[in-house]
Amino acid sequence: MKLHEYQAKQLFQSVGIPVPRGVVATTPDQAAGNYEALKRQCGGGEAFPCNVKAQLHAGGRGKAGGVLVAHSAQEASAHAAALLGRRLVTKQTGPDGLPISAVLLDERIAVARELYLALTIDRFNARPIALASHCGGVDIEEVAASRPQAILREGIDTVDALQDASLSRIAETLGCTPEQTEACGQIVQAMWRLFESTDASLIEINPLVVTDDGLPAAPASTGKGAAQAGRLMALDAKVTLDDNALFRHPDLAAWRDESQEQPLELRAGRIGISYVGLDGTIGCLVNGAGLAMATNDIIKLSGGSPANFLDVGGGANIEQVTNAFAIILADPRVRAILVNIFGGIMRCDWIAQGLLNATQQFEVKLPIVVRLQGTNVEEGRRLLAGAARLNLISVDELADAARRAVLLSRT
Repeated sequence: MKLHEYQAKQLFQSVGIPVPRGVVATTPDQAAGNYEALKRQCGGGEAFPCNVKAQLHAGGRGKAGGVLVAHSAQEASAHAAALLGRRLVTKQTGPDGLPISAVLLDERIAVARELYLALTIDRFNARPIALASHCGGVDIEEVAASRPQAILREGIDTVDALQDASLSRIAETLGCTPEQTEACGQIVQAMWRLFESTDASLIEINPLVVTDDGLPAAPASTGKGAAQAGRLMALDAKVTLDDNALFRHPDLAAWRDESQEQPLELRAGRIGISYVGLDGTIGCLVNGAGLAMATNDIIKLSGGSPANFLDVGGGANIEQVTNAFAIILADPRVRAILVNIFGGIMRCDWIAQGLLNATQQFEVKLPIVVRLQGTNVEEGRRLLAGAARLNLISVDELADAARRAVLLSRT
């Protein structure tokens, strides 16, 4: 579950990570009042500048016009009115964009340097990892592709946590002065406490900035550019929580913003089906995550493109199969459906009956290629054979099923 920036910053503040002062607004009038309150809090002058930042679960907001600057209450209200209620399209949202229902007004910070710092899961080595780079404020994926040596990857032992040597390497990578090194260590340790206590899968600060406080520059101890006297501050904040652990955090689960989620994925999640929408034309209904990934792969190898990843689960019943079909059919891009089931706990005759129910209930016109193997497979095939009037094609081998589905998706 992703959090909005303002929510992530609340968590940062709770563990002592410095962030700009800010306040959230959901209406233009509220934005005007909050501008005045923020100006008083910051001791700002008549033309106090503050950011008006669209809140949505995607990066690239600034380049897409989602971050504006206000110098008065009237301007803050106007900017909020321009953002609220619209859908913002960024490079991370897709062509439909995401809706803006809140804006964050926060103080503008003079910046000397922009850095990158994150904690996430290293799934190749099955452990948490800290990522640090002196290249902040940009897409870290681009840095990883063009300058991988600019990113420090520091593994974290879940028992011993972050040791002094690790903190020193992170501070050195960021080009911290001796004074900033201590603050950097405190921020990283606070991030780790937050990471553990919330069952997060990602905590990202991009950019982590060195503020420009008008003090003289200090020489850097590394070859990463001149260090700058100033404070370390999290100018932006991104937190993603592990959905599987949300039952332990009902207070954080209450922060979920369903408007930011893909409708079909949200619908599937509510009925216990794992679904991820893709951009292809072949809908997939599979039981088991590994088999679902293999099915998507073989469709690609056969020259097609899957419309989704869908794992109906090992113990799904007839009702869940019917519901899964409804989700697949709700995607207008789907031109053909491939059902690939290995019946272990799940019985193939249940799958077959679910398919028949779905095709009749939803009057399915699309071609459906079905590959069944496992428990009660003969009964399942018998049920499908008795429904010759429906557009169902039963195939024994997966490779042949994928080729058929690809061919039918093009007709």
